[in-house]
Amino acid sequence: MRLYRQTVEDFALYSGKELSEEEYQNLKRSAEQLSAKMRAVRIVSATSVSKTELESRLIQKGEKPADAKQAVSWMEELHLLDDEKTAEQIVHSCIGKGYGLARAKQVLYEKRIPKALWDDVLADYPDQKEAISAFLKSRITDASDQRQIKRAVDSLMRKGHSYRVIREALSECSLDSDDFPEDE
Repeated sequence: MRLYRQTVEDFALYSGKELSEEEYQNLKRSAEQLSAKMRAVRIVSATSVSKTELESRLIQKGEKPADAKQAVSWMEELHLLDDEKTAEQIVHSCIGKGYGLARAKQVLYEKRIPKALWDDVLADYPDQKEAISAFLKSRITDASDQRQIKRAVDSLMRKGHSYRVIREALSECSLDSDDFPEDE
């Protein structure tokens, strides 16, 4: 059994100490709970996660569901876990990477951010038309090369930009956008 120093101190353990069955079970239970908490701390310190995602990852890593739930509650009490702040960080990161609104929503979904928070954090999502135009100008050297245009458009689509905004940017750059549907 692996024990953290805190558990050793809490149970006043020392080499050669004999435990009754009840003491052993209490020690085992305490060690499991502390293990879930410490794993939660490691996960949160490594990346931004939602409450739901953290609990799921703890269970996936072998923690008992009750211990995982308790660890998430403990992290919340310490104000180390906040879905709204996590959502804001994710959206800020998506903006920095040049993602469109659709891709930002996909990332929020993947990170298991509650949908109730989406509207608030996405309300001020900036218009990406200028960034799209700059991207198109940097990628397209020959305005008549349809393959080059298609590759650039496909790249923008993978980043979650809508056809409508891409078409507008293509028109601004005086590039042919007839091959692309008008609907999103």
